[in-house]
This record gives sequence, structure tokens and C-alpha cells, in this order.
Amino acid sequence: MLAPARHSAILAEVQRERIVRVSELAQILGVSLMTVRRDIDTLDDAGLVEKIHGGARLPGGVSTHEPGFEVKSTLMEAEKAAIAREAATLVQQGMAVGLSAGTTTWALAKILSTGPRITVVTNSLRIAEVFHAGNTPSTVIITGGERTPSDALVGPLATSSLERLHLDMLFLGVHGVDAEAGFSTPNLLEAETDRAFVAAARKVVVLADHTKWGTLGLTTIAKLEDADELISDDQLGPEAQRILREHVGRLRMAGTAK
Repeated sequence: MLAPARHSAILAEVQRERIVRVSELAQILGVSLMTVRRDIDTLDDAGLVEKIHGGARLPGGVSTHEPGFEVKSTLMEAEKAAIAREAATLVQQGMAVGLSAGTTTWALAKILSTGPRITVVTNSLRIAEVFHAGNTPSTVIITGGERTPSDALVGPLATSSLERLHLDMLFLGVHGVDAEAGFSTPNLLEAETDRAFVAAARKVVVLADHTKWGTLGLTTIAKLEDADELISDDQLGPEAQRILREHVGRLRMAGTAK
């Protein structure tokens, strides 16, 4: 079993049992104890589980740690790909589209880079690279700003550039989704930039796989009600679906390929 599949299985087990032991995970996955410990370290670095003696549990409290892009890009790959495919169906030629930084928006960028001609506004260096690497007819506008561990450009330069723009649609990646706190991130400057993205867009579409539910970052980007649509994957729990359907404009569930 490859690492991304193990990570997904460990996350699912932690979410189901709340606390799991390394020995139990090793038996379920059919791998060594050392492999499970390394996987837990990776998930702990990403803020998705909390490493404890002999195992892992659901993280408690507010997340103040921002994992790097490389770590996040290996997690929930199938779910993010499914969400990206669903999101791409909303984009039409000639649109001005905002793509905030994140690994799910990065997955969407890989689809849009071969799609219809659009104007893309992004604060993500990784997303800009996707478009510039391909033979795309689209125009890409990159905000300025200070670079974060997730390769986002944030701060006053990024925020002021977005305040002068108007977008047909924003695809917003988030660190956490919570019934009370809404959409959040551990990075204060990134939250400011994302809020400027939201203000510039006629339509806001949040992209968040099921592991984002119940995660609480240090600062709120927007309320649930500020999202015109939210696209998640088909592993999102029924209670989360119920709450989101009550608060966001529309909830879309993307099926993952088995």
C-alpha cells in the first residue's frame, strides 16, 4: 500500500475511533510498526492527527501550525482530484477566476490549465507554475506579497492588489471547516488575503475534503454563509452534510474513483 493510501486509511480510523494504537494500525494496514510511526509523524506535521505515546488521536484545540505544501500534497489525493473535477465543471471560457493557495486548488489548476481560455488570479506560486508549464491560452495574474510555508503570497501587497480586482468566481482552499467558526486557517496574513479574495468575487466556491470538517485554525476567513457553494468528497459524514446544507448556498459531493 502506497503512503497516500495509508494516510487516508489512518485518518479514517482515527476519525472513527478517536484514538488508535500503532500496533492496531500496523495490523489493519499490513505494514511494520516503524512505517505506521512515520505515517503518524507526517499526519501530525500536517495537523490532521495528534501524535500520542503509542498511537494517534484526533487533534484537539486550535490549530496554529501550517504544514508545508509537500506534506499536504500527498494527503487525500483521490478526494482532492474528485473535488477538482467537480469544480472544473463550473468554469466557462472568458471567466475571471480566482484560485487561492492550497493543494486542492492546485489540483483544480492542473485541470483548468488545459481547459478553456480564462483569466486566472492567484496568490499561489505553485498554481502559477502549473499554468506557465503548460501550453495554456489563459492569462495568469499573480499577486505580490510575502511567501508562506504553503507557497502562498500574503500580506499588504497581496491584499491591496486584490482590492482592485473583480472576479466572476473564487475557488477557495481552507485549512478547516467548523460549524461555529466557519472557514479558517492557521496563518493570520493568509486569512487577510483570502478575505480580500472573497470580497472581490461575485461567487465563492469553497473546496474542502472531508478531513477539513471539525478542524479549527487560528483565524476565520469567512462564515459558512459566505460560501455560495462548497464542494467536498463523498466521505463527508452525514451530520457535517446536514449542517453545511443549512448554511452554505449549495453543497456538492464529489464521488471518488474506486
